[in-house]
Amino acid sequence: MAEIRNYTMNFGPQHPAAHGVLRLVLELDGEVIQRADPHIGLLHRATEKLAEYKTYIQSVPYMDRLDYVSMMANEHAYVMAIEKLLQLEVPIRAQYIRVMFDEITRILNHLLWLGAHALDVGAMTVFLYAFRDREDLMDAYEAVSGARMHAAYYRPGGVYRDLPDSIPQYKASKIHDEKTTKARNENRQGSLLDFIEDFTNRFPAYVDEYETLLTDNRIWKQRLVGIGTVSPERAMALGFTGPMLRGSGVEWDLRKKQPYEVYDQLDFDIPVGVNGDCYDRYLVRIEEFRQSNRIIRQCIDWLRKNPGPVITDNHKVAPPSRVNMKQNMEELIHHFKLFTEGFHVPPGETYAAVEHPKGEFGIYLISDGANMPYRMKIRAPGFAHLAALDEMSRGHMIADVVAIIGTQDIVFGEIDR
Repeated sequence: MAEIRNYTMNFGPQHPAAHGVLRLVLELDGEVIQRADPHIGLLHRATEKLAEYKTYIQSVPYMDRLDYVSMMANEHAYVMAIEKLLQLEVPIRAQYIRVMFDEITRILNHLLWLGAHALDVGAMTVFLYAFRDREDLMDAYEAVSGARMHAAYYRPGGVYRDLPDSIPQYKASKIHDEKTTKARNENRQGSLLDFIEDFTNRFPAYVDEYETLLTDNRIWKQRLVGIGTVSPERAMALGFTGPMLRGSGVEWDLRKKQPYEVYDQLDFDIPVGVNGDCYDRYLVRIEEFRQSNRIIRQCIDWLRKNPGPVITDNHKVAPPSRVNMKQNMEELIHHFKLFTEGFHVPPGETYAAVEHPKGEFGIYLISDGANMPYRMKIRAPGFAHLAALDEMSRGHMIADVVAIIGTQDIVFGEIDR
């Protein structure tokens, strides 16, 4: 008689639902998962090691490429760590701009998560809706930094430049005639703040559309309710942060518990789940859409009323203005030294963390007084979540693994770094 043994299967690394380069070795009993073993490192780019050979400013663009869905949130933790070591004061306007873009980034991240998660589970429409709405926020990124994704907009001491007074317009083409183009440009006539405000006015209705498609959808609930349940105690023990932890009913959010920048002056709520399953995590993130929208609106109101500097005037850390640099020898030297040698950071160590869309994203930085970090360690939220995949998927079916990977909101840039 044949012996009974478990069947081993590779899920990924080129599986569309593996969200990048996850190789998951599944041990199956029929279709039920006995063990899930994630193999990572297929996107390892040695970001932490490269940072030791780059000046502090040169490492900012590397941050964008960690979690390449939440670009500015990664930069934020990094520049905050440098500012802690330098004991640098950031202008209040720059803090509001950072908070506004952190929340724009949260919406961008959750839109991609929602589209991809729904697509993995089998709902096609949401993906198209989510990407339609991401486009506007990508335009806000582009208006402010020149790039749609890898912005490198946050700098030690503030942000690269103030918010622009105009925003790129659509041009007529073979596909869109003059009349259509005029209609598409209607909300692009004013400044960037006007454009973002227009988006915040439209966005709650968009969130209602996603909820109409999914929240009470019978198939969606059958696929998510009771799947990948994690108790609050286990969630804390496993190192969960962000929506994964709040979905299990633990009210923990760095923006409230360890406020940074100007979060303590803003009014918003923290959504918390009850059952700790995939469906609760979905509801938490949907509510985060609405709360981020609230925060952005408050930032817009403040930024309209309060002009001011957006980067520190300490030219040892931040470059002088282009006009001054071309007229004044002293400023030229500052500029040259800053972009060749960089600035020297006093010896010491620090840890700076932000409430990243996926959880607690932290940067641990050690300086030995040089113009480059002695050591940088990145605390990626997705790393702890992926480590729990085995525990979350035991006893479930293969199709449920797809839902669990979706709910974890995994991006490999930050896990493999």
